[in-house]
Amino acid sequence: MTAGRIAILGWGSLLWDLDDLAPHVELPWTLRAGPRLPMEFSRISPKRKHGLVLCLDPEAGVPCPTHAIRSRRGGVAAAASDLAERERATVDRIGWAVPGGGGVSRLPAVAEAVAAWCAGAGWDGAVWTDLEPNFARLAGRAFSVGEGIAWLRGLGPESLAEAHRYIRNAPFATRTPLRRALSRDPWWRGLRHAQVAQRP
Repeated sequence: MTAGRIAILGWGSLLWDLDDLAPHVELPWTLRAGPRLPMEFSRISPKRKHGLVLCLDPEAGVPCPTHAIRSRRGGVAAAASDLAERERATVDRIGWAVPGGGGVSRLPAVAEAVAAWCAGAGWDGAVWTDLEPNFARLAGRAFSVGEGIAWLRGLGPESLAEAHRYIRNAPFATRTPLRRALSRDPWWRGLRHAQVAQRP
């Protein structure tokens, strides 16, 4: 692959929960420094108590800023392995790209966009979490804003609290269709006030 200055791109919980990745990166995150990529909260995450989390989704999502942090590794293979360990995923679920168009992703257009960004921003390569939307497979119906809200409404209290925390903590600039709808939803807006009221 390549060796040199390697970026790890993030947009979700990676920004506030590096977990196993922490020893392998150089803080801080550079916010909004990465390429704009299509994303939506269209993935059901067992790790997040079956709440909805961000993933790259060109069908349901819209272009949103990504954020970059430098890997301590000298090559994309090692950086990808570090990220896979943090995500509890196999390394084939991690995308990578290098300037000049080399890369691997389930979404070729994303690999091309990241490769172009690397070339323009002076990075020797980049890696990112390449997990797919799984809402339709796990929920049994196609994802839409309405179905996403219905899914959230059907969560138990603990799962709903985790889902609310995740979506609230996602960077403000991640204005996906679901998040915009939730910002106008009285039920969702009321959850924050309810959580504050329950604090001792």
